[in-house]
Amino acid sequence: MNVESGQLYHVYNRGNNRQRLFFRPENYLYFLRKLRKHLLPTCDLLAYCLMPNHFHFLIATFDENSPSGVDNAYGSDVFRINQAIAVILRSYTRAINIQECRTGSLLQQETKAKWLDKNQYVAACLHYIHQNPMRASLSERLEDWPYSSYLDYAGLRNGTLCNQQVARLVLPVDFDNFLDESFQVIDPDLLKELRFS
Repeated sequence: MNVESGQLYHVYNRGNNRQRLFFRPENYLYFLRKLRKHLLPTCDLLAYCLMPNHFHFLIATFDENSPSGVDNAYGSDVFRINQAIAVILRSYTRAINIQECRTGSLLQQETKAKWLDKNQYVAACLHYIHQNPMRASLSERLEDWPYSSYLDYAGLRNGTLCNQQVARLVLPVDFDNFLDESFQVIDPDLLKELRFS
């Protein structure tokens, strides 16, 4: 995964052969605890959605001049993001392999990180991430899927995983009209960019 400091990225991965990643509700919660412990010290998580066979994150990497972005004994924050994701995915795979009495890799080998270089793409990405459960017919309404940050942005849950303060500063989204914007139809050309490649 190639990332640079002070940038926005759409990060995603899915199960090998599109197999399931999450088998029980507690699997989702375990994965979210791993995110909090390992990923949050390395970047700002702005949005997420965990789906049965894949996940999406919208992250802001720390600016190298910010106090959060200072190099430490483990190297730069950019290196630490890659290490954090590797730790999360390896430890999660170990836990699922034990739970499901299976062996081998659970996820595709490479986690992707798409740099968000267009304002329109950034806003569309946030809504695309939150709309995933409805697009996959897993829920009829965005607020019915508990494993995404939509509930936090909609004011329906007091989650602290996403840094909403940073999101409001860097994302070109009208948060005063967030509920209405959340249901916008995403331009088909942008939708192609947002999907797995």
